[in-house]
Amino acid sequence: MRTMSQQKRDYYEVLGIDKTADPATIKKAYRKLAKKYHPDSNVGNAAAAEKFKEVNEAYDILSNPEKKKLYDQFGHAAFDGTGAGAYDANGGFNTNGNFNGGFGGFSDGAFHGFGGSGTHTYHFEGGEGDDIFGDIFGNMFGKGKKSRFSGSFHQGGSGFNSYSGGFGADAANEKGSDAQAEINISFDDAAFGADRVITLSGADGSRQNLQVHIPAGIGEGQSIRLKGKGNPGLGSGEAGDLLIKVHVGTRQGYERKGMDVYTNIEVPFTTAVLGGEIIVPTLYGNVSCKLKAGTRCGSKIRLAGRGIVSMKDPKTKGDQYVTIQITVPQNLTEEAKQKLQEFAAACKKDSFNSRHAA
Repeated sequence: MRTMSQQKRDYYEVLGIDKTADPATIKKAYRKLAKKYHPDSNVGNAAAAEKFKEVNEAYDILSNPEKKKLYDQFGHAAFDGTGAGAYDANGGFNTNGNFNGGFGGFSDGAFHGFGGSGTHTYHFEGGEGDDIFGDIFGNMFGKGKKSRFSGSFHQGGSGFNSYSGGFGADAANEKGSDAQAEINISFDDAAFGADRVITLSGADGSRQNLQVHIPAGIGEGQSIRLKGKGNPGLGSGEAGDLLIKVHVGTRQGYERKGMDVYTNIEVPFTTAVLGGEIIVPTLYGNVSCKLKAGTRCGSKIRLAGRGIVSMKDPKTKGDQYVTIQITVPQNLTEEAKQKLQEFAAACKKDSFNSRHAA
């Protein structure tokens, strides 16, 4: 017949750490595995419940310097009654080699004691340990509130059968914590709004399709809130919300800054000199603009109300700012060159006459 010490896995192997691991590394490994195998995330999964129990048992030993020292020296025999230095849960060592199990209770928000038959210890400590509990149980204790847990978990066979005690008056109906997700959308979807279907993958491998309305005018890094699509609540508490962070793509030829958009347009040399009509593309279609004579390269045109719509007020839109880029004529004919030379000569003559007239 195999003894308990022969059946159990090495505690360092359970947590996936080396024997040289420091307390911070041990705690980090425990937090990761406790969240992974927690019964709330693995409902009906007996194997996960057993893993959760194993992880907690390993952490109970390795997080306690005194117990860790004994384990490093005697292995599981230090705690299953088969070794000469068997540990007594009341704080000492049983010279008979028998383990005296028991429940140590609570003090100042800390859960103490090591379980004997059917009762196991789970590490919900005050101070630094609070974030471990919070990560595993979400908002079960409420934000900014000191909650007291009175009772213990009982395990028999495989999985959790029951727990005794409670989490205080309000804890039975706590709202679930909010969940986070991200989505990539196009420039136009952000500018005009759209309806999209996104697929979310759960920790258990499940997939869920959700219809998401993207409001017109949403910007990079802003979030869409889907009420009641977050983590489930405790008891009859409502589910948390899902916050979807938006990443907006680019559109060639357009730059967005808040509600305003910026574009460039190339204008022929002759139009810039003589003035004339130009066609400017916008998000809402082409717009005809009159360019005054003598327009310089780099000049800007403001098209009011041709920018991005406001999320708060659909009647309000930003502006579009158009920068003029003057194109220089290429591959001129001899006749065209002659005309330009005559034009240049006329400009010099006008400039000379203007200076002397002054």
